[in-house]
Amino acid sequence: MRHLTLWQLEMIPWWIFAAYWLITALRVNRTKEREKSADRLATVVVVVVAYELLFAHWRLGALDLRFLPDTEWFAWAGIAITWVGVAVAIWARYCLGVYWSARVTLKEGHQLICSGPYAYVRHPIYTGMLVGCIGAAVVVGEWRGIVAVILLLLAHSRKAMREESLLKREFGEEYAAYRRRTGFLFPKFWSRAA
Repeated sequence: MRHLTLWQLEMIPWWIFAAYWLITALRVNRTKEREKSADRLATVVVVVVAYELLFAHWRLGALDLRFLPDTEWFAWAGIAITWVGVAVAIWARYCLGVYWSARVTLKEGHQLICSGPYAYVRHPIYTGMLVGCIGAAVVVGEWRGIVAVILLLLAHSRKAMREESLLKREFGEEYAAYRRRTGFLFPKFWSRAA
Protein backbone atom coordinates (compact mmCIF):
# COMPACT_ATOMS: atom_id res chain seq x y z
CA MET A 1 0.00 0.00 0.00
CA ARG A 2 1.41 3.38 -1.03
CA HIS A 3 1.23 6.22 1.52
CA LEU A 4 0.70 9.86 0.61
CA THR A 5 3.68 12.14 1.05
CA LEU A 6 3.43 15.22 3.25
CA TRP A 7 3.47 17.41 0.13
CA GLN A 8 0.58 15.41 -1.36
CA LEU A 9 -1.36 15.90 1.88
CA GLU A 10 -0.61 19.63 1.60
CA MET A 11 -2.00 19.69 -1.95
CA ILE A 12 -5.34 17.94 -1.17
CA PRO A 13 -7.10 21.05 0.20
CA TRP A 14 -5.89 23.09 -2.78
CA TRP A 15 -7.37 20.55 -5.21
CA ILE A 16 -10.66 20.60 -3.25
CA PHE A 17 -10.54 24.41 -3.35
CA ALA A 18 -10.00 24.44 -7.14
CA ALA A 19 -12.76 21.89 -7.77
CA TYR A 20 -15.24 23.80 -5.60
CA TRP A 21 -14.38 27.07 -7.36
CA LEU A 22 -14.83 25.55 -10.83
CA ILE A 23 -18.15 23.91 -9.99
CA THR A 24 -19.66 26.93 -8.21
CA ALA A 25 -18.44 29.39 -10.86
CA LEU A 26 -21.14 27.93 -13.10
CA ARG A 27 -23.89 29.24 -10.80
CA VAL A 28 -23.40 32.98 -10.39
CA ASN A 29 -25.53 35.97 -11.33
CA ARG A 30 -24.76 37.98 -14.43
CA THR A 31 -22.26 40.79 -14.10
CA LYS A 32 -23.56 44.34 -13.91
CA GLU A 33 -20.22 46.16 -13.54
CA ARG A 34 -16.58 45.02 -13.47
CA GLU A 35 -13.07 46.29 -12.84
CA LYS A 36 -10.77 47.45 -15.62
CA SER A 37 -8.89 44.71 -17.45
CA ALA A 38 -5.53 46.34 -16.59
CA ASP A 39 -6.32 46.10 -12.86
CA ARG A 40 -7.36 42.47 -13.27
CA LEU A 41 -4.20 41.64 -15.23
CA ALA A 42 -1.95 43.24 -12.60
CA THR A 43 -3.57 41.12 -9.87
CA VAL A 44 -3.38 37.91 -11.90
CA VAL A 45 0.32 38.41 -12.72
CA VAL A 46 1.27 38.92 -9.06
CA VAL A 47 -0.85 35.96 -7.91
CA VAL A 48 0.62 33.66 -10.57
CA VAL A 49 4.18 34.65 -9.59
CA ALA A 50 3.34 34.05 -5.91
CA TYR A 51 1.83 30.62 -6.55
CA GLU A 52 4.76 29.67 -8.77
CA LEU A 53 7.13 30.60 -5.94
CA LEU A 54 5.08 28.59 -3.48
CA PHE A 55 4.14 25.48 -5.44
CA ALA A 56 6.68 25.08 -8.28
CA HIS A 57 10.04 23.54 -7.62
CA TRP A 58 12.29 26.06 -9.36
CA ARG A 59 15.90 26.58 -8.36
CA LEU A 60 15.87 30.10 -6.91
CA GLY A 61 19.22 30.56 -5.21
CA ALA A 62 18.88 32.36 -1.87
CA LEU A 63 15.09 31.92 -1.91
CA ASP A 64 15.68 28.15 -1.63
CA LEU A 65 17.33 28.62 1.77
CA ARG A 66 15.28 27.44 4.73
CA PHE A 67 13.76 29.73 7.34
CA LEU A 68 12.38 26.72 9.25
CA PRO A 69 14.00 23.40 10.12
CA ASP A 70 13.08 20.53 7.81
CA THR A 71 11.07 18.51 10.33
CA GLU A 72 7.83 16.53 10.13
CA TRP A 73 6.41 18.59 12.99
CA PHE A 74 6.58 21.82 10.97
CA ALA A 75 5.20 20.05 7.90
CA TRP A 76 2.18 18.72 9.84
CA ALA A 77 1.60 22.15 11.41
CA GLY A 78 1.72 23.76 7.96
CA ILE A 79 -0.71 21.18 6.56
CA ALA A 80 -3.15 21.88 9.41
CA ILE A 81 -2.88 25.65 8.82
CA THR A 82 -3.52 25.12 5.10
CA TRP A 83 -6.63 23.03 5.76
CA VAL A 84 -8.01 25.73 8.09
CA GLY A 85 -7.30 28.51 5.58
CA VAL A 86 -8.83 26.67 2.64
CA ALA A 87 -11.88 25.74 4.76
CA VAL A 88 -12.42 29.44 5.59
CA ALA A 89 -12.10 30.39 1.90
CA ILE A 90 -14.61 27.71 0.87
CA TRP A 91 -17.03 28.70 3.65
CA ALA A 92 -16.79 32.35 2.57
CA ARG A 93 -17.30 31.40 -1.08
CA TYR A 94 -20.38 29.36 -0.09
CA CYS A 95 -21.82 32.34 1.84
CA LEU A 96 -21.18 34.69 -1.09
CA GLY A 97 -23.14 32.37 -3.38
CA VAL A 98 -24.36 33.83 -6.67
CA TYR A 99 -22.59 37.16 -6.05
CA TRP A 100 -19.07 35.70 -6.32
CA SER A 101 -16.69 36.53 -9.15
CA ALA A 102 -12.98 36.02 -9.71
CA ARG A 103 -12.91 39.63 -10.85
CA VAL A 104 -13.94 42.74 -8.93
CA THR A 105 -17.58 43.00 -10.00
CA LEU A 106 -21.10 43.89 -9.06
CA LYS A 107 -23.65 41.26 -9.99
CA GLU A 108 -27.24 41.82 -11.04
CA GLY A 109 -29.37 42.07 -7.90
CA HIS A 110 -26.20 42.27 -5.80
CA GLN A 111 -26.73 42.12 -2.04
CA LEU A 112 -24.32 42.89 0.76
CA ILE A 113 -23.41 39.62 2.50
CA CYS A 114 -22.90 40.04 6.26
CA SER A 115 -23.31 36.43 7.47
CA GLY A 116 -20.87 33.60 8.10
CA PRO A 117 -17.25 34.80 8.08
CA TYR A 118 -18.45 38.08 6.54
CA ALA A 119 -19.81 38.97 9.99
CA TYR A 120 -16.20 39.44 11.14
CA VAL A 121 -14.10 40.23 8.07
CA ARG A 122 -14.97 41.93 4.78
CA HIS A 123 -12.74 39.75 2.59
CA PRO A 124 -12.69 36.26 4.16
CA ILE A 125 -11.93 34.49 0.88
CA TYR A 126 -8.64 36.38 0.71
CA THR A 127 -8.07 35.77 4.41
CA GLY A 128 -8.57 32.04 3.95
CA MET A 129 -6.33 31.95 0.90
CA LEU A 130 -3.60 33.84 2.78
CA VAL A 131 -3.84 31.53 5.79
CA GLY A 132 -3.70 28.53 3.44
CA CYS A 133 -0.62 29.97 1.75
CA ILE A 134 1.01 30.62 5.13
CA GLY A 135 0.48 26.93 5.83
CA ALA A 136 2.04 26.02 2.49
CA ALA A 137 4.98 28.33 3.25
CA VAL A 138 5.51 26.50 6.55
CA VAL A 139 5.48 23.14 4.73
CA VAL A 140 7.95 24.45 2.13
CA GLY A 141 10.03 26.07 4.87
CA GLU A 142 12.03 28.14 2.39
CA TRP A 143 12.24 31.91 1.92
CA ARG A 144 10.38 31.64 -1.38
CA GLY A 145 7.28 30.83 0.69
CA ILE A 146 7.63 34.04 2.67
CA VAL A 147 8.04 36.07 -0.54
CA ALA A 148 4.94 34.35 -1.99
CA VAL A 149 2.82 35.19 1.06
CA ILE A 150 3.94 38.84 0.94
CA LEU A 151 3.09 39.05 -2.78
CA LEU A 152 -0.34 37.51 -2.14
CA LEU A 153 -0.99 39.88 0.74
CA LEU A 154 -0.20 42.84 -1.53
CA ALA A 155 -2.28 41.50 -4.45
CA HIS A 156 -5.29 40.61 -2.29
CA SER A 157 -5.15 43.90 -0.37
CA ARG A 158 -5.08 45.91 -3.58
CA LYS A 159 -7.94 43.88 -5.06
CA ALA A 160 -9.95 44.16 -1.82
CA MET A 161 -9.59 47.96 -1.89
CA ARG A 162 -11.00 48.01 -5.43
CA GLU A 163 -13.91 45.85 -4.24
CA GLU A 164 -14.53 48.19 -1.32
CA SER A 165 -14.66 51.20 -3.63
CA LEU A 166 -17.26 49.50 -5.80
CA LEU A 167 -19.33 48.30 -2.83
CA LYS A 168 -19.19 51.71 -1.13
CA ARG A 169 -20.55 53.31 -4.29
CA GLU A 170 -23.29 50.66 -4.60
CA PHE A 171 -24.42 50.37 -0.96
CA GLY A 172 -23.49 53.77 0.52
CA GLU A 173 -24.13 54.10 4.25
CA GLU A 174 -25.06 50.42 4.61
CA TYR A 175 -21.54 49.50 3.48
CA ALA A 176 -19.95 52.24 5.61
CA ALA A 177 -21.68 50.80 8.71
CA TYR A 178 -20.58 47.29 7.73
CA ARG A 179 -16.97 48.52 7.36
CA ARG A 180 -17.03 50.04 10.84
CA ARG A 181 -18.01 46.76 12.49
CA THR A 182 -15.78 44.35 10.52
CA GLY A 183 -12.09 43.86 9.83
CA PHE A 184 -10.45 44.24 6.43
CA LEU A 185 -8.51 40.97 6.03
CA PHE A 186 -8.35 39.97 9.68
CA PRO A 187 -11.42 39.49 11.89
CA LYS A 188 -12.64 42.27 14.10
CA PHE A 189 -14.33 40.74 17.13
CA TRP A 190 -15.17 44.07 18.75
CA SER A 191 -17.12 47.09 17.54
CA ARG A 192 -16.07 50.72 17.62
CA ALA A 193 -19.00 51.43 19.91
CA ALA A 194 -17.39 49.18 22.53
